[in-house]
Amino acid sequence: MSEATGTGRQSMTATSAFAGMRRVSPVVFRAGCPDCRGRFELAASALRLAIGATSRTTFYSFTCPGCGSAVRKPAGERIVELLTGGGVRTLRLHSTV
Repeated sequence: MSEATGTGRQSMTATSAFAGMRRVSPVVFRAGCPDCRGRFELAASALRLAIGATSRTTFYSFTCPGCGSAVRKPAGERIVELLTGGGVRTLRLHSTV
């Protein structure tokens, strides 16, 4: 149960905050392999995102589950948003200059 506070509002407990929530499905991303032309879904843990100083150095990568090829694809702003929001591990590349 929540306790009343002096402001007329009730404090929230962890139990009450999560009371209406249901189990969340893991995030999956659709991807394709340019080598074997396979199409599949990957968990966030199967992808890596590298964010560089320019669009040329910002990309995501994964290993194709079909043929085992290392795949690297450019990542624009929207892709970066989706991947980071979905829990993909991110590496920020720093300039040495």
